[in-house]
Amino acid sequence: MSQSTNQDLLATVKDQIAKHQIELIRFNFADQHGVLRGKALVAHELQAVVERGCTMPSSLLLKDTSHRTAFPVWQRGAGLEMDEFSGAANVVMMPDLSTFRVLPWAERTASILCDLVDPDGAPNLFDTRNVLRQALVKLEGVGLEFRCGLEIEFSIFKLQMPQTPSFADATQPNCPPAVNPVTLGYQYLTDSVLDQWDDIYQELHRHLSGLGLPLRSMEVEFGPSQCELTFGVSGALEAADDLVTLRSAVRQICRRHGYHATFMCRPGLPNVMSNGWHLHQSLVDPRSGGNVFAPSEDEQLLSEAGRHYVGGLLEHAGASCVFSTPTINGYKRFHPNTLAPDRLSWGRDNRGAMLRVLGGVGDEASRIENRAGEPAANPYLFLASQILCGLDGMARKLEPPPPTNEPYSDRVPGLPASLSEAVNELDSSAFYREALGHRFVDYLVAIKRFEINRFQAAVTDWEHQEYFSLF
Repeated sequence: MSQSTNQDLLATVKDQIAKHQIELIRFNFADQHGVLRGKALVAHELQAVVERGCTMPSSLLLKDTSHRTAFPVWQRGAGLEMDEFSGAANVVMMPDLSTFRVLPWAERTASILCDLVDPDGAPNLFDTRNVLRQALVKLEGVGLEFRCGLEIEFSIFKLQMPQTPSFADATQPNCPPAVNPVTLGYQYLTDSVLDQWDDIYQELHRHLSGLGLPLRSMEVEFGPSQCELTFGVSGALEAADDLVTLRSAVRQICRRHGYHATFMCRPGLPNVMSNGWHLHQSLVDPRSGGNVFAPSEDEQLLSEAGRHYVGGLLEHAGASCVFSTPTINGYKRFHPNTLAPDRLSWGRDNRGAMLRVLGGVGDEASRIENRAGEPAANPYLFLASQILCGLDGMARKLEPPPPTNEPYSDRVPGLPASLSEAVNELDSSAFYREALGHRFVDYLVAIKRFEINRFQAAVTDWEHQEYFSLF
């Protein structure tokens, strides 16, 4: 961004601060899990943050999903052979003024998303927003642009009141709240259930629209208390920024109204259904504005470039699951005949396939829908993985297997059955080590194995019930 552009943006932001009488600004970055972290500063500190940034402990980049630090930060190099992480030294948030938003639900408060840089000003190696930017640079290098639309499922439950926290609940990770269902599906897309959502849907619609998010629809999903929101088409960085903003906003708005919203893939509650994230993607030639995936003949599902893009997505799908399905819980969604993929398949308008192809000759909305994602995924990494894999398929002219009408057939190779399997595939992926760098892959693998080891060491309810009386 040029200095003059940044100055123009700064002037616009200052005008908005004055217009809305903003007193606090939340400066946030999306961490390795796609969770927003940051600080709230008084509004008159904006100029200083724009000039010098806002410091944060670098150890925030080294935590797993329980907020435990997965690396020995008190050793030299922090177990990463990177002295900049020793002793939880500073990393710097630099605000992206184009992401300024007034928060409609929080009095006189705004937010700005930030990029992470090292104290010397260099982009931080583990900033996932920058990982997506670098993938987009590679795409730009071949003269193409990425377009995507998001479908995100989540669950909203009514909090059991009163919610009185106790010190016994102050666990790591947090003790889950006590909740009740809002609706008792299974009444997919029924108008009567939509009306039961009306109070909280009205609040969500008002505030999300106030944020300027490209909301298209608010839908009743299949399971009890399950919702889906869809977004309009946008570029990759905008979509990722919108999604991390959406998740944080929905949780905050719901909490203020006595609800608990969760983007967890499969909540451990009776009869509750799994949540997925369906990522629609296409490539556009910016010179002509044409959709690169649109086929030229009716019998084709995609153009040659689109077919090779599919070949790349399928070639690297196992390792990519660390980006699309990064939690242990997410793999409990992968079951046959459940509208969730468990195999490496693609097909025309087939919701059982991992890659669902939509569109046709002359259809500028021709696209590939990847149905393997979970709503807890870091959107910067998920989108970057798609771009990088697709580019590899196009560069190597990878031909996918024939499209299928039987996506759950035993003849079709399966996706990883667990996070551990996916992490092993990422660890051994020469492609991702070249595309993302050895250090980034080793870093992410180490965090995920730290989580997996904690899971494997824990005694589960199943084990207790199975063995406590028997032996």
